[in-house]
Amino acid sequence: MDFEDVSLTALRVFRAVAEHGTFTAAAASLGYTQSAVSRQVAAIERAAGTQLLQRRREGVRLTAAGRTVLRHATVVLDEIEATARELSGLPPAAGTVRLGWIPSAGAVLLPRALTELSRTDPGLRVVSREGTTPVLVRALRAGSLDVVLLGSAPPFRSPDTETPPLVVETLTERSLRLAVPVSHPLARGDFVDVADLRGQRWIAGPSSGEDRLMGVWPGLDERPEIAHTARDWLAKLHLVAAGLGLTTVSAALAPAAPEGVRILPVRGGPQEQRRLLLARLDRPSTQPVARVAAALRAAALDTT
Repeated sequence: MDFEDVSLTALRVFRAVAEHGTFTAAAASLGYTQSAVSRQVAAIERAAGTQLLQRRREGVRLTAAGRTVLRHATVVLDEIEATARELSGLPPAAGTVRLGWIPSAGAVLLPRALTELSRTDPGLRVVSREGTTPVLVRALRAGSLDVVLLGSAPPFRSPDTETPPLVVETLTERSLRLAVPVSHPLARGDFVDVADLRGQRWIAGPSSGEDRLMGVWPGLDERPEIAHTARDWLAKLHLVAAGLGLTTVSAALAPAAPEGVRILPVRGGPQEQRRLLLARLDRPSTQPVARVAAALRAAALDTT
């Protein structure tokens, strides 16, 4: 089969695998079986005459040929979507910006930026979705997102190692904080000493192949006792409010903490800084993307 005969379905499947990082996750997002996804990818690799994906234990990675196919597949699929919209009588998506964001950005900064945009640019449509930093980076590379808000922890490496590098700027840099029940002895002061964190019970996020253990103070010299696990940060904070353990939070979440929780700095040990990054592909930004980026910068300054 020549590459000119590759189907749109195969291109969509290939982009989904590149975006989600695994065949399993891509199949779930598309509503396909994993074997169907594997067959589509195998077909497009046969047509290309080369390997497009490196299969690794932790997921897949695009080869140089795979990046070429993805770049052109994104253009083709976007044009097909634009044609479908026009034929359906829908307005063109030129004024639409696809924004990805990590959970900590969704509490204060994102609503503030979008509210201001609705006032200054009422014709601009922003479609957003939440995700982890690795997932959002893959979606950005796959062309499914235009701009993303990412998290970064020391030693502040680049979000990925693909080429060309992403265009990345730091919006905020703040210290990691500790969420403590107001009834807890540690809540009596204005800060917590890192030595007092030994022997505490923790509320952490579920561990996965791409995320570090979130919710436990980094660098503790003991195996932490994980009392509860929750992916959602608001659920973690409500568990803290119920007196069921401690958890770590971004300083940006302090204004959204529920009653019964104190958000405190931690002293002693290495500084635990966290950065909020704005990232996009290395190409000229459209005016809508530039306006969204400007609103996010302004909201970051306003919340600092």
